[in-house]
Amino acid sequence: MMEQIKHAYLILAHHEFDILGRLLIALDHEQNDIFIHVDRKVGTLPQLATRFAHLYVLEERIDVRWGDVSVIEAELLLFEEAQKRGPYGHYHLLSGVDMPLRSQAEIHTFFNNHAGKLFIGFSAGDQSEQITRKVRRYHLFPRHFRTVSGTTGSIRRVIRFLGLRLQFLFAVYRHRAINFKKGTQWVSVTEPFVSYVLTQKKHILAQYKMTFCADEIVLQTLCWNSSFRADIYDVALEGTGSQRLIRWKDNVLHDWGNDDFDELISANYMFARKFNSSQIEIVDRLLASIVPAKTNNELAHGE
Repeated sequence: MMEQIKHAYLILAHHEFDILGRLLIALDHEQNDIFIHVDRKVGTLPQLATRFAHLYVLEERIDVRWGDVSVIEAELLLFEEAQKRGPYGHYHLLSGVDMPLRSQAEIHTFFNNHAGKLFIGFSAGDQSEQITRKVRRYHLFPRHFRTVSGTTGSIRRVIRFLGLRLQFLFAVYRHRAINFKKGTQWVSVTEPFVSYVLTQKKHILAQYKMTFCADEIVLQTLCWNSSFRADIYDVALEGTGSQRLIRWKDNVLHDWGNDDFDELISANYMFARKFNSSQIEIVDRLLASIVPAKTNNELAHGE
C-alpha cells in the first residue's frame, strides 16, 4: 500500500478565534499536521483541539506588528517548526481567518496531482512603484506603522514621513540590484523550497529590516531569483497561482459575507480569505459543505 503524502498547515493567528476553531475542524484529517503561531500579544491562548490531525501550538511566539519584518519572522518560525516534523508534500500558509473551499480529500488530490509545484501568487502588472515604496526605501519605526494616537505616535508619523520624503528628493534607493517580485503572502510550497528559504533566514531578516509589508514580497523574490522559478504553478494569475480566493476592491481587502456562499463554493480555488465572526453564518455553511455532518458535529461538541 502506497504511503500517504502528509501535508502541513501553518497558521498565523491573532484574533477571531471562533473562526480559527472552525478552520481546525475543516483541516482535521489524519494526513495533516497543523502548526499554529499565536501572536505574543494574546494573553490567554484559546482552547484548540483536533481528533485526527496532529496539532502543534508553537511555544515560541513573536510579537507580530502589521507591516513589519516581525510578520516574516513568525512565518519563518512556522516553517522551521513544521520542517522538524516533515517532510511534507506541501506546506500551506494560512491566516487564522481563512477557510478551505474544498474537502481535505479534494485538496490532497489536487496538490498530490501537482507534486513539486509551487503555489505562489504573483501580482500582475507593473509593481515597481509599490516595490520601491515598500522595500527600496528605509522605513523608520517599522514596528509602529499603525500607531495613530498620542504625542509619540504623532512624532513618529512626522519623522517617518520626512524620512521618506528626503529619500525621494535625493533619490535614495536600497537593494538596487535585486529583482523584487510581489504577490499574496499566503502560499502552498514544497519541502525543497522550504529548505531553501530556511537557509536564507539570516539574510532575509537583514534584507527586509526597516521595510514595509515585505511579507508580500519575500517568498516571491526568493523563488523568482532561484532555480525554483521553474516550479511555479501559474505566474500569470495571482489567484490561480496561489489557489487563494481573495477579494480586493480599490486596493482594500474585503471580508466574505453571508451572501457570498455561491461565489465561494463555485470558485476554482482551494482556499479563501478572509472571514469575520460578525458574518459567521458563511463560515458555518462552508464548513457544512466540506466536512461530513457527523464529524462536524462531533468536533464542534468535543465528542
